[in-house]
Amino acid sequence: MSDLVRYEIKDGVAVITIDNPPVNALSPPVWEGIDQAVARASADPAAEAIVLIGAGTTFIAGADIKVFDTLKTREDSMTRSAGTHALLKRMEDASKPLVAAIHGNALGGGLEVAQACHFRVATKDAKVGQPEVLLGIIPGAGGTQRLPRLAGAKIALEMCTEGKPVAAANAQAAGIIDHIVDGDLLAGAIAFAKSKAKAREIRKAREISLTDAQKNAGLEAVAAARAALKKTAKGMNAPHAVVNAIEAGLQRPFDEGSVRERELFAECVVSTESKALRHLFFAEREVAKVPDIPKDTPAKDVKRAAVVGAGTMGGGIAMTYANAGIPVLLKDVDQAALDRGLATIRRNYDVTMSKGKMTAEQVEKTMALITPTTSYDGFDQVDIVVEAVFENMDLKRLTFAELGKVTRPDAVLASNSSTLDIDEFARASGRPRQVLGHHFFSPANVMKLLEIVRGRETSKDVIATSLKLAKKLGKVGVVVGNCFGFVANRMLAYYMREAYLLLEEGASVEQIDRVLTEFGLPVGPYGMQDIAGIDVGARIRQYLKSIGKTRAEGPQSDIPDQLFEMGRYGQKTGAGWYKYDAPGSRNRTPDPLIEQLAEQAAAKRGIRRRPIADEEIIARITTALANEGARVLEEGYAARASDIDIIYAYGFGFPRHRGGPMFYADTLGLDTVLTRVQEYRARFGDYWEPAPLLEKLVAEGRGFYSDAAVNV
Repeated sequence: MSDLVRYEIKDGVAVITIDNPPVNALSPPVWEGIDQAVARASADPAAEAIVLIGAGTTFIAGADIKVFDTLKTREDSMTRSAGTHALLKRMEDASKPLVAAIHGNALGGGLEVAQACHFRVATKDAKVGQPEVLLGIIPGAGGTQRLPRLAGAKIALEMCTEGKPVAAANAQAAGIIDHIVDGDLLAGAIAFAKSKAKAREIRKAREISLTDAQKNAGLEAVAAARAALKKTAKGMNAPHAVVNAIEAGLQRPFDEGSVRERELFAECVVSTESKALRHLFFAEREVAKVPDIPKDTPAKDVKRAAVVGAGTMGGGIAMTYANAGIPVLLKDVDQAALDRGLATIRRNYDVTMSKGKMTAEQVEKTMALITPTTSYDGFDQVDIVVEAVFENMDLKRLTFAELGKVTRPDAVLASNSSTLDIDEFARASGRPRQVLGHHFFSPANVMKLLEIVRGRETSKDVIATSLKLAKKLGKVGVVVGNCFGFVANRMLAYYMREAYLLLEEGASVEQIDRVLTEFGLPVGPYGMQDIAGIDVGARIRQYLKSIGKTRAEGPQSDIPDQLFEMGRYGQKTGAGWYKYDAPGSRNRTPDPLIEQLAEQAAAKRGIRRRPIADEEIIARITTALANEGARVLEEGYAARASDIDIIYAYGFGFPRHRGGPMFYADTLGLDTVLTRVQEYRARFGDYWEPAPLLEKLVAEGRGFYSDAAVNV
């Protein structure tokens, strides 16, 4: 038997303990150990029942994801899953009551193992789920067949298409869990197993028969799920495959449904979609590993914070700290500004409460952690200050000079600047080792990305503290270098350049936004600007103009600045790239004015407007991102290509099933990307210049990740 699975007899019950830290992942030796242990228990005269339990803090948190990389072909997957399905049927055919004892998480393959047991008990704080869709696959070990028999098709569809875990109490109500243990889990599971042995009760999920009414209700749920996925899963295959597998289970006997599940799983696991999502899964775990920051670098525990600026970003950052249970001072220049900021925060929490995600008591408790102030009183007690004033160099320099005087010498001083030079603020503070950028994304209390911008003199312990803090705030922290726009907005400038030029050349605002949302982005470039505020970008451009810079090489469209001068800032003013029903409304319609401005801009630049294919829009924009991403990598402003992919997945909603702009470029083949850059250079001008790293990788036949990454 595998060393990762232990066997012992306790009070007449065979206890099988999975001990594969940290999360008891289902590696091949674990599967083998469970199989052997259940067979041993069935034959052991000393055991009247069997309990399967996980050591440590969890039951089984899923399969070992690295195993999926070994499945190179559909046939590889079918062969492996045949063995897994047979193993689970052997478990289910155990001659003695087999009880899964769940604490922590039973996710993915972990829940499928539990469903192959005759009964399931759990602690009240346990969670169960089928999150495979988040990796571009479907439950491949009977989950789409047993779960609908236990919980009904509607709940199974929700769990398998959304990938969200379900709390123990809800799982019990659904029929997934049979009993909640109050007290010691193992003792409770043994007692439960003995009671089933005494009653000679065994229940096999695969043998549960669905009535005609249940099947009909299930098929209605299948149709509803398909309709919903047309809106929520654009460009993705795995959620639709889940629905197909569950539908097969409703229409066919268990064994036939299981074969269909295996076929659909095999198609998914070798797909680019699954490779992309698995890539991001591991990339997210890599970002915290900064090459020159050792694991044992001291990291402070942030217990009190302050935010300077109570506007949209400052208020959202204050909420982020309060949501994490960290008391925060929120400073602005006068009481009126504070009142506006606090009113916005209150409205945000009221919306959260109206959705049932917070209680009134929780809202009040969280609001109480935010202390408004118009002075620097108390700033000498905080561990970190986040500056969130207007994107103006002089104002930010002045703010950091003040912070250097009113905070403790060991306090971290962070700027939420989205573009400006962090080293300028560091010099102004008088303590550059404590200064860095904490670039939150709007809305700061929702978006998961935190760009941690390293200044020239930022100390390693401040970086380590920031990474630790990001986790505490529920953010994904990515360390980047200090260049204009850092990584996110530096690359975004090239994305927007192409969007503007495509508009002038003949595409429409609504076409460009539609194409990119169909590609998988949550919002197109123009919708994004209307949400963020056209005035934000305009003020940055004004500053750049004052110092003789532009955001990206190449022609710069005048249309955004024209809209700014008209007072069309987007949703907040009722007009921007689109017209809105009213200021603050989300209901938008195309505005003929934009077409007029585009025609004027084209005439000014001597461009003959033309119909532009959807494919060209995607190609131009993704090529611009990949080419500039290659420069960012070569210049050392991002440590890894995967860091860029995480930034774009979490900061801008680049479709996860495409893996991020760098992974997506690899799937196209970097030779294709380079050819496009060269073609665009010939068509549009020298500002389309291939990044040297891109040329180098193509010459060597490699991708951003590895030789095998090209044309996956």
